[in-house]
Amino acid sequence: MAEQKQQLTEEQLKFLKLLSDKFPTIQAACTEIINLESILNLPKGTEHFLTDIHGEYDTFSHILRNASGMVRKKIDDVFGNTISEKSKRQLATLIYYPEQKLEIIMKTVDDLENWYSVTLRRLVDVSRAAADKYTRSKVRKAMPKDYAYIIDELLNENPSKKEPYYDKIIQTIIDIGRANHFIIAISYFIQRLLIDKLHIIGDIYDRGPYPDKVMDKLMEFHDVDIQWGNHDILWMGAASGIKACIATVVRISTRYDNLDTLEDVYGINMLPLATFAMKYYGNDPCTVFTPKTSGPVDNYDSSNIHLVGMMHKAISIIQFKIEGQIIKRNPDFKMESRLLLDKINFEKGTVMIGDKEYPLLDTNFPTIDPKNPYQLSPEEDELMEKLKFSFLNSQSLQRHIKFFFSSGSLYLKCNGNLLFHGCIPLNEDGSFRETELDNVKYKGMSLCDKFETMTRAAYINRWSLDDNSKEFAYVWYMWCGPDSPLFGKDQMTTFERYFIEDKATHKEHLDPFYTFRNDKDICINILKEFGLPVENSHIITGHVPVKVIKGESPIKADGMLLVIDGGMSKPYQKETGIAGFTLMYDSYKLTVIEHHPFVSPQKAIEEELDIKSTRALVAQSAYRIKVGDTDKGIELKQQIKDLKMLLEAYKSGEVIVKG
Repeated sequence: MAEQKQQLTEEQLKFLKLLSDKFPTIQAACTEIINLESILNLPKGTEHFLTDIHGEYDTFSHILRNASGMVRKKIDDVFGNTISEKSKRQLATLIYYPEQKLEIIMKTVDDLENWYSVTLRRLVDVSRAAADKYTRSKVRKAMPKDYAYIIDELLNENPSKKEPYYDKIIQTIIDIGRANHFIIAISYFIQRLLIDKLHIIGDIYDRGPYPDKVMDKLMEFHDVDIQWGNHDILWMGAASGIKACIATVVRISTRYDNLDTLEDVYGINMLPLATFAMKYYGNDPCTVFTPKTSGPVDNYDSSNIHLVGMMHKAISIIQFKIEGQIIKRNPDFKMESRLLLDKINFEKGTVMIGDKEYPLLDTNFPTIDPKNPYQLSPEEDELMEKLKFSFLNSQSLQRHIKFFFSSGSLYLKCNGNLLFHGCIPLNEDGSFRETELDNVKYKGMSLCDKFETMTRAAYINRWSLDDNSKEFAYVWYMWCGPDSPLFGKDQMTTFERYFIEDKATHKEHLDPFYTFRNDKDICINILKEFGLPVENSHIITGHVPVKVIKGESPIKADGMLLVIDGGMSKPYQKETGIAGFTLMYDSYKLTVIEHHPFVSPQKAIEEELDIKSTRALVAQSAYRIKVGDTDKGIELKQQIKDLKMLLEAYKSGEVIVKG
């Protein structure tokens, strides 16, 4: 006896009727099922992971352009020994920087028409190799619109079978003067194909000069996600109007003499701060607050350096005051050890930390009232209101920060991997540390979820929240709180680094997570906490630079945890000995790529100097990973299930065929 078909529920019928709007016929549903089933059997796309960019746009941009060395690898795979090393370097550089390289080539090549003919064919060959694991539909979507038809024809025609047709397309491109345009278009097409998905694991902002350019590049990228870093959360807080975050952003910008980003890019008016600083610190050498310039101080205008130093000191004192107010209002933060302004002996020029008294390197505090050291003066209060207004109303800054919220999160689970910037707070025994927020205890994943929810609420309600709100306080806590998964230390000793010579007071102890991150059992516990399978899963983080120069490896816990902060930011490169890592996850393997310092785009273009990179295999799959094995595959399988249900409903007459 045939099994009776289960009756569709009212909700299922409602859903299927909506689905039938998109697939109105049996044939349409069948075609989509066939399409999705075939996609499941394609190799997975290549994922790239980068972290701790810190405004180093040139290096970041070059790594995307050369796809962490994959462009050159494709050239080697396609041409082998059939073309010279010089030709390979020129072809690779052309793909990286097509506009600039073409300008040079056109001045140096004698037979330009022949060069065009050879180069166009080579670019098509590289494109074909880059596109070989994607559907024609996906490849078409990646094509530049102006040349989509031509590129599609060239990629999918066999030159040996239709040689006259193939040759005529190439020759016509040259004859009608579109060779340069076509070369530029197909070069960017190759770049796009070689990175299917991009993961940025935090810290786009601070230190380097061009975080805005990095953000613009990411906003143009076809598929990207961001896991927020501690420096990112600081800027997100500033864009939310949180005064403690605003003061810290300005302080760091003055510390690294990087006010151009604030003033020229984001239109933040620094004149009120400069005026205030000159009034109170005009006769103060502000030696302790001399900014860290990118070159010798002698190369800079001394009066400008002094002005930035005065601004640096003025905003630092304001920051310490505002932070003190937050700590006093929130005893549950347990950050009383950071209340140091009231520990200053202004007559002796010393400060008490714990039970020890230390001499201060700077004793001029004209804006601090010893009786009420955390109170902003009326002028300081007015200055912070002006800065808050500038941050809240900067359209370019708000555009970038909105992208952080729409494309970012505190952590991400993707294709069996757990991505987060800093740490998961742990106890000394390796267990998850509990943190009490709003009289509720959180740990592990629930702690991360709570912080993310509060951060989103602070931004969404930025116009209506009071400066003393709990939401604002939590976002600031994410920057420097001892239980913050982004900060990962017991304290931030900014005051001590400025004012106390004894470096023992500068010490910031890392969270136990950093001791246990080489322990496989702890990594397994973290993966389970976040609902990920143990087998073939990895934890991928940044935040703490890997000291390769001292023999440290980015691969921890037998490959279960990967730290890919290799010092893309120039200030860290003396500490790491390299210039960053990329992690690449293709359909066969997971590979860490170590990058040497990048000189400049100009050197890369003119001298065809690429970033030197070294590869280290982390994990090799026993079989080629397919789309069906990925998170996307899970989505597609559900879509197939829904379409099959629609197909049955069409056949049974429960849903009307519309076509």
